[in-house]
Amino acid sequence: MFHHFHDEKNHKKGQGSISKDDFYNLINFIGRKNILNADTFYQKLKEKKLKENEVCFTFDDAIKCQIDVALPILEDLKIKSFFFVHTSMHEGKHDYLEIFRHFRLNYFEDINDFYSIFFKNLNKDLNSFFKKNENLILERKKRYSFYSLEDIKFRLVRDILLNKKDYEEHMFKLMDIKKFDHNKIISSLFFSKNDIVSLDNLGHCIGLHSHSHPTLLEKLNYDEQKKEYSQNFKFIHKILNKPKRKIFACSHPLGSYNDDTLKILSELGIELAFKDNISIEKDRGMKKINNSFLEIARKDHSEIIKSMVK
Repeated sequence: MFHHFHDEKNHKKGQGSISKDDFYNLINFIGRKNILNADTFYQKLKEKKLKENEVCFTFDDAIKCQIDVALPILEDLKIKSFFFVHTSMHEGKHDYLEIFRHFRLNYFEDINDFYSIFFKNLNKDLNSFFKKNENLILERKKRYSFYSLEDIKFRLVRDILLNKKDYEEHMFKLMDIKKFDHNKIISSLFFSKNDIVSLDNLGHCIGLHSHSHPTLLEKLNYDEQKKEYSQNFKFIHKILNKPKRKIFACSHPLGSYNDDTLKILSELGIELAFKDNISIEKDRGMKKINNSFLEIARKDHSEIIKSMVK
């Protein structure tokens, strides 16, 4: 599972990002022969012919750095991957998660400086909130070992303590204080329609990732979730101008889904969906890591890089 890449030109190094050299080294560590093309991976998985060491590559969030840094390497090594895209940006509604990330990277000394200012300016009783959610924090740390404790606390505040409107308003206030105009950097952050068409023409698999990329999709009701994925499906189909059956894969945004999500994806003809970790999530009723074709486990690239340096 990949998200962010950095280079010496347009994409600044940040938390969780990797360079061209990191990416090449990771591929060599896994072994090129073990990395399957997206369609081959699914076919072998479906036929129960997938070997223990065989993997595929997935890229979430339609982030421009994937085109600029990762794609040339994929093409050089002839690796065809999954690219999961949200689509609200194509109707002028942008994913503020990426805009906020860019803000954190470029207007603070480091990520902890951002967290300190973010929490300080909230005017909330965070000690009580963190105490109340102590077990959840420990569970999240175990499930997502690549996150720091502060990362997890920030995400809980963003996703649970605050609603979407309050979180965005708070971030916009901080952006105003720092005099950051997000409209100037949008085109450098996200895929264009031409990028999506180009990826498809090159043989990569374009899949669903919701329309507006909510941070907790599972908290939406059935109709709201259906609208998210139906719009996502229609936009991708329109951009690619290909038969609907061509869109068969999905990744759950931020790993968030529930039984309603799985039902909706099945109704849309989605045959394969990825979650964001490799744990057996007992709270979801899982009995194995790959619980169903719509709950295939992924390992974050940062976890693999940790294995490389041991």
